Amino acid sequence: MRAMVQTDFGGPQAVFLQDVQEPVCGPRDVVVEVAYCGLNRLDLLQLKGPGLIPGFRLPHVPGMDFAGTVAATGSAVSSVVPGDRVTVDPTQGCGSCPRCAVGDRAYCVRPRILGGNAPGALAEYVLASAESVVQVPDSVPLSAAVTLPTAFATAWHAVHTVGSLAAGETLVVHAGASSVSLAAIALAKRAGASVVAFAGSDAKRAAARAAGADLVLRNEDPDAVKTVSVFTDGAGADLVLDHVGTDTWRTSLDCLGIRGRLLLMGNTSGDQVSFSLQEVFHRGLKLLGTGGYSSADFVAATSACFAGGLRLPTAARFPLEDLADAWAVLAARDTIGKVVIKP
Repeated sequence: MRAMVQTDFGGPQAVFLQDVQEPVCGPRDVVVEVAYCGLNRLDLLQLKGPGLIPGFRLPHVPGMDFAGTVAATGSAVSSVVPGDRVTVDPTQGCGSCPRCAVGDRAYCVRPRILGGNAPGALAEYVLASAESVVQVPDSVPLSAAVTLPTAFATAWHAVHTVGSLAAGETLVVHAGASSVSLAAIALAKRAGASVVAFAGSDAKRAAARAAGADLVLRNEDPDAVKTVSVFTDGAGADLVLDHVGTDTWRTSLDCLGIRGRLLLMGNTSGDQVSFSLQEVFHRGLKLLGTGGYSSADFVAATSACFAGGLRLPTAARFPLEDLADAWAVLAARDTIGKVVIKP
């Protein structure tokens, strides 16, 4: 089969289109014929090096998010059959440790992540554990299903599992046009919450509005905290989702109302912050690290998307052999939605 294989660290020149052996099912595995693969920033980071996922080794086939059709199943698999349309949780786990036993594969002691440290979906076929597979309804195009896996599962875990967002509450989201933020906006609106989003350009602010944000503000708006206070009738936000880090830390804290919850899920602008303990405990704030999503989060998120027609926009689509051009589009950081590869 054809696959894009990373053989070194550096730029796109370190990845080559090669013929490699097709995967073979174990008893509890499935082989999926890939219809679409969505790119993630992890692909670029691990291309530059070093590998970030424990167990990463060269040569490596990237590609975490994908949708396709079951091509073969193992002897112990009864949940899907060849021909079923599916998407797959890339976080596979080992299947035998205590964390995997309770569906917490993100904290597996021997993590196996498709496209992270195991062969991924920038290929014609990919091998996955049957328990990680979710069937895609006939009403949902595979081109839409490919936008869901990592972004919506991560957002679901943050907004619902950790953040416990309720109807009538207000969520503030930074980097409002990133994939995770767009997913969080859509899920929050589905839950009956109000959403305030920050974004850096007119196009990104428009994307946040299209996802459902009720109020969209410019990054570094000097009146942002006051505007959020007015929007919430002086109460402040109930929940703030921050995957930016140092640059947005002060605004995140100041936007929160009494007993507000701050979801910490990234550090793209820096990792070190300072704050007053008194400010946190007197206001009853909760600082919550979101960590990795669970298998239950993945199923809940995809099910909600299938039922509600939720998806991310497709920023661009490329054939497998034009992966270098696709990565250049992703690296430019001005895309909205997923950059998708069709093998």
